[in-house]
Amino acid sequence: MDQILQQLINALSLGSIYALIALGYTMVYGIIQLINFAHGDVYMVGAYVGYACMAHLNLDFFVSLLIAMAACTVLGVVIERLAYKPLRNSTRIAVLITAIGVSLLLEYTMMYFVGAQSRAYPPLPEFMSRTFRLGEVSITSLQILIIAISVLLMVGLQFIVQRTRLGKAMRAVSQDRDAAQLMGISVDNTISFTFALGSALAGAAGVLVGIYYNSVNPLMGILPGLKAFVAAVLGGIGLIPGALLGGYVIGATETLVASVGFSMLRDAVVFALLILVLIVKPSGLLGKNAREKV
Repeated sequence: MDQILQQLINALSLGSIYALIALGYTMVYGIIQLINFAHGDVYMVGAYVGYACMAHLNLDFFVSLLIAMAACTVLGVVIERLAYKPLRNSTRIAVLITAIGVSLLLEYTMMYFVGAQSRAYPPLPEFMSRTFRLGEVSITSLQILIIAISVLLMVGLQFIVQRTRLGKAMRAVSQDRDAAQLMGISVDNTISFTFALGSALAGAAGVLVGIYYNSVNPLMGILPGLKAFVAAVLGGIGLIPGALLGGYVIGATETLVASVGFSMLRDAVVFALLILVLIVKPSGLLGKNAREKV
């Protein structure tokens, strides 16, 4: 029982990070049906901004987290305005190739300026490094912090989407873009806001991963970005609750596979799980099959 609780805590920590990244994928897809493969690299930029604030500017963790989120918000809007907006009426394959190009641009631009080597975050304050024990179960204050910040950001996102004017505009554009425009909603501004929101969450995830694994590098966004995309598809692409569920399922799967001694196979198991779910339920765990009338 203690072992199960221990792995559950580990799964919650990892799943929370995947869920934050997956939310950006699913919101953008829900609005403009775009798979933004540059999203994982926005998360990487957030990790580096947090590292620079803590290591070079000597700012504390919470200030660094806010600055990283703000920087990624601006980056997300710039990417949308410069790379995706001109292709709004282009084919999906053109936009998809552009997204891959933006991803590579971010990776190698960062590599040019900071080098390819990994960097370690500075030591955390003592209160963030404590370990609490409940019998045989141990939980660090860092894990508690990651789970708490992730849940707080997810609750804030849900509030924005469900209760604010911009959130209602997002839901309207996702349902019918033309009808929303006829009702006076600025589609372009709504799409930019969606990118800003998703990028802010990715920036927060980058800083959380940086302090959790104590390592950042220019290519760190590739695999977590793919796994977060898997999480979004697994839960039901375009659905916010689906992204949350998918993130925690992926986190739990990785933790379970590693706990039984097959840590080298955890990535393969994650993608095998995606294939299995798509065979059984192509719309994802929470998705609904929509029939297209002809």
